Amino acid sequence: MTRIPEPERTPEGPAYEGRLLDRADEEVVDQGVAFDIRTLVSRRAVLSLVGFGVGAVTLAACTTDTSAATGSTASATASGSTASGTTAAGTATATASPSVALPAGEIPDETAGPYPGDGSNGVDVLEQSGIVRSDIRSSIDGGATATGVPIALTLTVLDMANGDAPFAGVAVYVWHCDNEGRYSMYSSGIENETYLRGVQVADSSGVVSFTSNYPACYSGRWPHIHFEVYPSVDDITDSTNAISTSQIAMPEETCETVYALSDYDGSSNNLSQVSLDTDNVFSDDSGALQLATVTGDATSGYQVSLTVRVDTSTATTAGSVPSGGGASGGGR
Repeated sequence: MTRIPEPERTPEGPAYEGRLLDRADEEVVDQGVAFDIRTLVSRRAVLSLVGFGVGAVTLAACTTDTSAATGSTASATASGSTASGTTAAGTATATASPSVALPAGEIPDETAGPYPGDGSNGVDVLEQSGIVRSDIRSSIDGGATATGVPIALTLTVLDMANGDAPFAGVAVYVWHCDNEGRYSMYSSGIENETYLRGVQVADSSGVVSFTSNYPACYSGRWPHIHFEVYPSVDDITDSTNAISTSQIAMPEETCETVYALSDYDGSSNNLSQVSLDTDNVFSDDSGALQLATVTGDATSGYQVSLTVRVDTSTATTAGSVPSGGGASGGGR
C-alpha cells in the first residue's frame, strides 16, 4: 500500500512542503483546490499525489461519486459496433463530473479547420434553432443520424484568470467528423446535414456533456474533436467572440480498437501513417494538454473527458482556416 504523506508539525500548525494546510484536520490530499494549485505546479507533481493511493486529486468540484456529481450525466443509446460488425444499439454512459488532475498550462489555441460551421467559413450552424443540445448524433432538423461507436464526452472548463475557478456559464461548441471522415454541412452528400455539431452551457462546476460517436481517422490528421468556448450562449452567433478554439486528441490504443470495426473502414490505415509527434496540430507537444482520458469499450461505448484551462487574459490566436483537407471530404 502506498503511504499517504504525513503533514509537518510547525509552530503555526500542520504543513506540507512548507505550506500551511488549509484544512488542519484533513489529510494532505484532501486540502482542496486552492492548496492543490499552490502545491502542484506541474503535471508530474499532480501525478505524484495521485499515486498516494487515495485516487486522483479532485479539482474544480469534480467527483467520481455519481450520486454526488453536480453536473448532469450523459447517457445515450446509439447505433454502435462490436468487433464483428454493427450492433443494433450501444450505450455510452458517463458521469459529467469526473475526477481530474489540473493540466500544466492553458489549452493551446488551434485552428478551427476548414469546416467549422460557425460562420467563419461559409455556413453557420450556430444561428440555427436547436443547436443548443447535448445529443449531437442526429441532424437538428430531424435528418440523418450519424453511425459509429457511441461516446459520452465531458469537458471541464476552468477560468485561469480567476484562480482556475469553474468557468460556469460559458458556451462550448463541439464538432467533429463522422465514421467515414466526413464533416456535416461541407462534405459531399451531407451538405444538408448538421449532425455531430452542438452547443452546451457549462454548469456551476464548469462542466459540459455531449453524446456523440467516435470520430474517424482521415488521411493526414490524428483523430480529434474540435471545440470553441464562448463567454455565453448569447455570443455564439459571432465566431469572433470565441475566447478559446482548440482540439481534443483521441488516445492511440482506443483508436486502434475502434478502427478495427467495419464501420470505420480506412481509419486503421490512415492512423498507421500519422502520430501525435507528426500531426500538424498536436506535434508541438504531442498533444500533452489535449489528450483525452477515455474509458469504456467499443460495445457499450466510451467515456471521453478532458480538463480545459482557458486564460481570458491572453489574446486568442486560433480560428484561421488552413488549406487542404482529408480523405472522404475530411478536414483539418
